[in-house]
Amino acid sequence: MHSKKVRFITAFAALACLLWLFGLGWTLKDYLIGASGTASLPSEAEEPAIPTSALKIVALGDSLTRGTGDIEGKGYVGYVSDRLKEAGKEISLINLGIKGLTSPQLAEQMKGKEILRQLGQADVILMTIGGNDLFLGGQTLSDVSEASIEGLEDSYLASLKTIIANIRAVNTEATVYLLGLYNPFSEFENGELLSDVVRGWNFKAAELLAQDANTVFVPTYDLFQLKINDYLFTDHFHPNEKGYRLMAERVAALIAGEGGQ
Repeated sequence: MHSKKVRFITAFAALACLLWLFGLGWTLKDYLIGASGTASLPSEAEEPAIPTSALKIVALGDSLTRGTGDIEGKGYVGYVSDRLKEAGKEISLINLGIKGLTSPQLAEQMKGKEILRQLGQADVILMTIGGNDLFLGGQTLSDVSEASIEGLEDSYLASLKTIIANIRAVNTEATVYLLGLYNPFSEFENGELLSDVVRGWNFKAAELLAQDANTVFVPTYDLFQLKINDYLFTDHFHPNEKGYRLMAERVAALIAGEGGQ
């Protein structure tokens, strides 16, 4: 009887030990091999071979490029890819978007060797940048003055010029699509004044891009203008799925119209 009890306790202890080891291994796997679903830039050695016929798209910029606000997590970049695939195109997509990114930070990000390599191989480059420069997390609402906006605008345009120059230093052929700003605060107290600011901001960005024949400014202001609340996420800043799909429709049509080049 005593022998059976000892064997039972021994077996139970061994099972408990195995379960503990399994749990420990499961906990540590994220530290050892990276958390699942975490976006990372593939290195040259590990990047899968891309079919020569595939259209390589590289997306740069802020949370709109990342897809914040879309319950599917795709954002306009993912929906552009979906539309082009539906049209029969092979797509290779790298999304380098970072939440909260400003134009000076994007210019700094582009100094990375691997990012420059990806840009050098791109056929199409998608970009959203400038919203964080202008809106400053909502701070601009409390200080909409000509002097304050002019300083923000000048800094943005200088950074945008650097960003385009960085792209062209490694890739002179890719078509670059910069999506313009919409005004998520159009129904706020200073909304009408800020709408004027956004339109002026977009106009100057478009003028700058016009200096490069392969760079396209894509308006989004009109997409959100009349039904802003229908197309914004619950944070009242980022687009929701409907808003992102509207943006994607416009971009995909432009890419398809250019034959993907």
